[in-house]
Amino acid sequence: MTRSLFGTDGIRGRTNTDPMTAEIAMKIAAAAGRYFRRDQQDHRVVIGKDTRLSGYMLENALTAGFTSTGMNVFMLGPVPTPAVGFLTRSMRADVGVMISASHNPAEDNGIKFFGPDGFKLSDDAEIEIERLMNEGVELAHPQRIGRAKRIDDSGARYIEYVKTTFPRQFRLDGLRIVVDCANGAAHRVAPAILWELGADVIPVANTPNGLNINENCGSTHPETAAARVRETRANVGLCLDGDADRLILIDETGTPVDGDQLMGLIASRWKDDGRLSGDTLVTTVMSNLGLERAMNDRGIGMERAQVGDRYVVEKMRASNFNLGGEQSGHIVMTDYATTGDGLVAALQVLAAMVETGKKASELTRVFDPVPQVLRNVRFAKGSEPLKADEVQQAIADGEKALSDCGRLLIRKSGTEPLIRVMGESEDQSKLNDVLESICKAIEKVG
Repeated sequence: MTRSLFGTDGIRGRTNTDPMTAEIAMKIAAAAGRYFRRDQQDHRVVIGKDTRLSGYMLENALTAGFTSTGMNVFMLGPVPTPAVGFLTRSMRADVGVMISASHNPAEDNGIKFFGPDGFKLSDDAEIEIERLMNEGVELAHPQRIGRAKRIDDSGARYIEYVKTTFPRQFRLDGLRIVVDCANGAAHRVAPAILWELGADVIPVANTPNGLNINENCGSTHPETAAARVRETRANVGLCLDGDADRLILIDETGTPVDGDQLMGLIASRWKDDGRLSGDTLVTTVMSNLGLERAMNDRGIGMERAQVGDRYVVEKMRASNFNLGGEQSGHIVMTDYATTGDGLVAALQVLAAMVETGKKASELTRVFDPVPQVLRNVRFAKGSEPLKADEVQQAIADGEKALSDCGRLLIRKSGTEPLIRVMGESEDQSKLNDVLESICKAIEKVG
């Protein structure tokens, strides 16, 4: 059996459209409740959400599904995704759930599951939950129906935990920090953490109304925070996304810094301190070739996983590595968190600024990026253009042409009928010719 509901990061879609309906949410919660509740003992689930209007509807539906199978539900309210991973373990829950569509617009939503260890579920677990949902779930006896309780201090618990990841000997006194909360889950906790550590905090996009999450703000629109950094002459800007599991940094000049540069900085510092497990950084196939070369020059290995932070984490756990992430700003540090955490990552960079006295622009230019071009080619639903002989030949020819000066990555989108054609090379003209040839071949058969 293969997954049909779950994608690369939980279940996601447009609200009130299959599969993101209250009915499906209740059914998937009942199936997950049955999957994790294997005996008659008391079991519990924690549910967090971001600030989308639809979060109320889905929270109630999930609560109904879980309690119908005897699970006791603890509702955390609006908290970052990493807070759900942390509190799942802290509260000894059997399962955690985050209601969020991350960086997507407000009309979308999603459901992410965490196991009792605080890590996202494996493909096998998701397949089994789907199977249970499709076959029908045995409901609890009326006397064994679960209870629901709201946890009012979940944000405060997370704030205290995040502060423990910042070196005790340091403070943020004298640093003016713009923090773009994306009108999302971190709109309260992010400014509080920075302020309590001593920073002069300038919050941006911290007034959610249920409909403005990620709207011209956050990690996907760093220009908003960049303008504020320049206007206020701030030392640094921090751009989170709707559920605060990713970070794009803005240096003091107003220039955005992506996850590849941030991972390079953290990996280099951890290597020097003897903290980088296996002297290896785990990234995805999308990370820039320049990062790989820079890490190798510093004696750091770089392993690539398929796109999706959960696949990065799986590779990290398989080899006991403690640092990984994505170019988009998901940075996973398993010494501190079970998933990407934008605030914990930000504190690592801020600690480097405090310790070295250097500006953000000096610290975060770890490597010169190799020119990277991404093109998306739409294909007819049901067709398989990557299996066509002419497409395979075009890809083979392109790989040969770039063998000594770059690389190619051709993959099918997991969410849309698109073939993503990405290439990197210092030879921009050759790169453009190669990508054009591959795109034309895909269009011809697609």
